[in-house]
Amino acid sequence: MTINQLSIFIENRSGTLIKVLNLLKKAEIQIIASTIADTAEYGIYRLICSEPGRAYDVLKDAGVAVAKSEVFALELDNKPGRAADAIEIFSNADISIAYMYTFLIDGKGILIFRTDNAEKAKEVILNNKLKYIEEDKLQELD
Repeated sequence: MTINQLSIFIENRSGTLIKVLNLLKKAEIQIIASTIADTAEYGIYRLICSEPGRAYDVLKDAGVAVAKSEVFALELDNKPGRAADAIEIFSNADISIAYMYTFLIDGKGILIFRTDNAEKAKEVILNNKLKYIEEDKLQELD
């Protein structure tokens, strides 16, 4: 019900992002979605990729500060308001969303999010029959 996301800590200076991207390129790992949140000194580059375990090893072996975490990935209809509908379900269950990002692929909306209560979120997903993406289905998204 969850997938692995990589969080890569990169300094806010020229050349640090391209190093990460080139490592993944050389390893032939497909980036499915990514986002960068920055502060004054560093950025957190979060990404979903086709082979998160192998990507983690490639980056770690190259000395890149990387962490692997579980996030939820919901499949939504590609219609306005579907992300709001999904988040409202969690909000009504008193589940906070720490962060989220969305993207479209193959005519489907994908909503990635992390929450403060993963067990309760799993329950809500099942009880509301929300479509979710499993780790082994990531290869089909690239």
